[in-house]
Amino acid sequence: MNLFPFAHATHPKAEIATQLVIAQLRALMQQPSYAKSPNLGLLYITDHYGAQAQDILDHLSAELPWITDWSGTVGVGVCANNVEYFDEPALSVMLCEMPFDQYQVFSGVSPLSASMLNGFEPNCALLHVDGSTLDLSELIKEFAAQMQSGFVFGGLSSSRAQNIQFALSARGNITGQSKSRGVLAGGMSGVAFSSQVAMLTRVTQGCIPVSEEFEITRFEQHVVLELNGRPALEVLLEVLGTSLREGQSALSKVRQTLVALTQAQEKSVDKTGHFQEQVMVRHIIGLDPNRQAIAVAQVLTTGMRLSFCERNLEAAKADLTRIATEVRALLEPEELSLEMAQSLTVGEFSQPHPGRRILGAIYISCAGRGGPHFGAPSAELQNLRRSLGDVPLVGFFAGGEIAHQNLYGYTGVLTVFIDQARP
Repeated sequence: MNLFPFAHATHPKAEIATQLVIAQLRALMQQPSYAKSPNLGLLYITDHYGAQAQDILDHLSAELPWITDWSGTVGVGVCANNVEYFDEPALSVMLCEMPFDQYQVFSGVSPLSASMLNGFEPNCALLHVDGSTLDLSELIKEFAAQMQSGFVFGGLSSSRAQNIQFALSARGNITGQSKSRGVLAGGMSGVAFSSQVAMLTRVTQGCIPVSEEFEITRFEQHVVLELNGRPALEVLLEVLGTSLREGQSALSKVRQTLVALTQAQEKSVDKTGHFQEQVMVRHIIGLDPNRQAIAVAQVLTTGMRLSFCERNLEAAKADLTRIATEVRALLEPEELSLEMAQSLTVGEFSQPHPGRRILGAIYISCAGRGGPHFGAPSAELQNLRRSLGDVPLVGFFAGGEIAHQNLYGYTGVLTVFIDQARP
């Protein structure tokens, strides 16, 4: 298999940006190492282009008619290899080449269940979800349970206007449900993949613990009443070294503090001091001095453990480097030819190399990590490229990130498509 062609562009006019992307894609498809017959398009646009979403999809479909299926969404930012476009008009596109029977684009008007009845067996799925969807966390878990692997990845659309999604399937819509032309609002859409599509996903956290891990010994729904048998608010204020008598100073410290939740018997921190993938970081959304309780943005379950944490730039950089380096180490051959070693050197003239076994990658980062959080424009994507290497990559900045069966915050979710034919 060959590398997935990808392209990105920014321009005040959506039509011109789309034309630039099409020209880049056509040029890459002329190169010998890139796919010549891609059939699945992944499309991410910033919310500046929200009103032109249907025009963009129609333009791409007309100029790239061999792309039979499209999936994607809107974000306050989009990204590609080594660059991010945050809070500016832009789009990012990748064209994937894989057998038609090994994936299925789905949405509310073209549900996955219809394909499953026809014998398609989904192993995992890329999800694009409207964050206002009711019972969101439970919906994600239920959808993941339909996958053979129990695994999904993706993110919540993020927009200052409408949270639109792209979902255009060659298999068509359900009769009588809609006359959709591929641009939808609300609910969930994405791409399900069979077990024959090889991929690898890693989650990078952006926070560090500021306390020990406590057992949630008493709770009601999303309200933590006791930690290790002590009043939860008392424990929080002790960790922060403050008191409610300090007024705004105390509240400011609380606003900067988050909670990291894990299920019973799961370790939250690895040997390097970073949070592990299964940790869910959530906001503290309220204090209850009468009950000495704290409210968090997550419905709690019996046996959960909690530690207090805060966002940390250096920890985010280090953990992003860790996951990308881990992926690279797993996929690159132990011994490199001179030609491949030279091509894998990241620099101004470096090019993706098929010997790396990464056909393409999707990176979905929290909108709170984009822009200046990593210190400079595109710093997060530049960090990723230095560690992962030069590979085709697209993605967007989300209102929440999805991996395994969980909804995350302040994380990055990296998924790479793997060429299994190469040793």
